[in-house]
Amino acid sequence: MVASLSRLSRSNSARILVALLASALVAVTWAATQRGADAAVPPPPSGMSLVFSDDFNGTAGTGLNRADWTYDLGTSYPGGAANWGTHEVETATDSTNNVYQDGQGHLAIKPIRDGAGNWTSGRVETQRTDFAAPAGGKVRIEGSLQQPNVSGAAAAGYWPAFWTMGAAARPAGATNWPGIGEWDVMEDVNGRSSEFATLHCGVAPGGPCNEFNGLGSGEKACAGCQTGFHKYAVEYDRSVSPEQLRWYLDGVQIHSVSASQVDATTWNNATHHGMFIILNVAMGGDFPAAFGAALPTAATQSGVPMLVDYVAVYQSGGTPPTSPPPSSPPPSIPPSSPPPSIPPSSPPPSNPPGGSRSAYATIESESYDAGSGVIKETSTENGQNIGAVNNGDWVQYNNVDFGTGGVRDFVARVSSGAGAGTSGLVEIRVGSRTATPIGTIAVGNTGGWQSWRSIPGNAANVTGKQTVYMTFTSGQPNAYANVNWFTFRH
Repeated sequence: MVASLSRLSRSNSARILVALLASALVAVTWAATQRGADAAVPPPPSGMSLVFSDDFNGTAGTGLNRADWTYDLGTSYPGGAANWGTHEVETATDSTNNVYQDGQGHLAIKPIRDGAGNWTSGRVETQRTDFAAPAGGKVRIEGSLQQPNVSGAAAAGYWPAFWTMGAAARPAGATNWPGIGEWDVMEDVNGRSSEFATLHCGVAPGGPCNEFNGLGSGEKACAGCQTGFHKYAVEYDRSVSPEQLRWYLDGVQIHSVSASQVDATTWNNATHHGMFIILNVAMGGDFPAAFGAALPTAATQSGVPMLVDYVAVYQSGGTPPTSPPPSSPPPSIPPSSPPPSIPPSSPPPSNPPGGSRSAYATIESESYDAGSGVIKETSTENGQNIGAVNNGDWVQYNNVDFGTGGVRDFVARVSSGAGAGTSGLVEIRVGSRTATPIGTIAVGNTGGWQSWRSIPGNAANVTGKQTVYMTFTSGQPNAYANVNWFTFRH
């Protein structure tokens, strides 16, 4: 009897121990889920490549890696609209009081009110501006975030956002908004447990994209988005016809915009180029005002951060267009490093010297008829390239024959050894150096001044013989690119 009781006691103890361990495991798993600690950067889906990611695993209290991120400061871009163009009231800083890694795998962006009632917060952007979908391919921009955990009167004026703008915004202080495109992946206002997904494009006010509202999803319920991490994504798909932008919340499609909804120029200007990512928490402004809180109030709680577990960009190579996919979430995306590359050894045949040039054969950069600011130098890929490209430089090519048209895009063979944060645009203009660009690509460091990369860019259709100008625009005072050749594609 004593022995039996002893075995029973040991058996009960074992069961209790197992139960306790199971409960502890559940508690730990739940806590990890709440922290987002288990949400590592997802591997690329089949056929896709990871282009960029950050999972914010830095030491607690440290800032961001400035090789990957740049901090916006103050209340506007240099030369840009005041209060970031939206009447928000915070001042953006690079202080670790406002922007820091929390030591648990998260970036925190925390708005703070001082004793005088002034607000500071954080707004950060990727250094890279070349997150783009190649012709026939896709790009997916994704992040796992927890919205600021505040609601009701305490949330008045809170405006967290995860979004992108076109590369051309950076050197122009976003004065070319909304034409260069803005893809809002996630916005919430006033702690409403919801989210908004929007494409901004065209002209403002009004225009083909209904600005200043944009082409939006409307308010989408987002239960638990303030108390836990959720996955937000936008995918630009050029493998379907018409092209599409699609937005996802936790893998479920919540919004889409098709190229057929606007004119071709508006669509191309908003999509056919590189984008950069922005993460910020604004306070007050036009969007919170639309829901009753133009400004933070005395009841607004200070110091509630937006947490970001990771951001990632995936890209795929070009494929023939197909019919648009169904509303269910499509597979993710692939590419390599900077923008999609074209084999260096296979540019189209070169134009012979003199006379008319075919737009669809290689136009050697050094064969320009007039120019300013650039130099000619020996290229490691044979012949010469133009170098020392800087803001305001240009080159001119006469008698470029586009025939009856059908231009789809253009490709430029470029390289850059520019330092972190230095980038710029290569723009194609027709007829005049001051004409609206028909095509644009963004160029940043490619690994060296003779480390060549073929980058495709959007191009509007052109017909007949034209004078073509390649112009260069940058917000920095340093050289940022070399160009070896360029060509147009049908």
